[in-house]
Amino acid sequence: MAEVRTANVIWSGDLVNGSGIITYVTSGVFSRLPISWASRTSAHDGKTSPEELLAAAHASCFSMAFSARLAKNDTPATTLDVRAEVTFEQLESGWKVAASKLIVKGTVPGIDKATFDRLAEDAKENCPISGALRGNVQLSVEPTLVEA
Repeated sequence: MAEVRTANVIWSGDLVNGSGIITYVTSGVFSRLPISWASRTSAHDGKTSPEELLAAAHASCFSMAFSARLAKNDTPATTLDVRAEVTFEQLESGWKVAASKLIVKGTVPGIDKATFDRLAEDAKENCPISGALRGNVQLSVEPTLVEA
């Protein structure tokens, strides 16, 4: 059975001078998030952007995938601190989400660095958000194993 999630946005005005607001998401955990073109291409000025939301989605998805792989390896994480850096850049052909870099610091008792790195790479390659981005966005992971 498939799960469907929704988000609603109301936009007013043109691209450069207009603005929008994310009015609703399925879970109801956030609403009324302001968005603007300027928040995508320069200072955020207290507004979010699709790229910021994509970073949150990618960091969340990766953290779940990585924690599952670590548990399956019988080395569950004590903590995973994941940051996703999504790059939005202007190319000759126009603006593009160019990259998503995952930076993870993990406290994982009983694991060696090589296994930690291998499982991080596998989680990066196979989490569902990476799957949606693959082939269109450069994906990378920077894993750091923190001593327990």
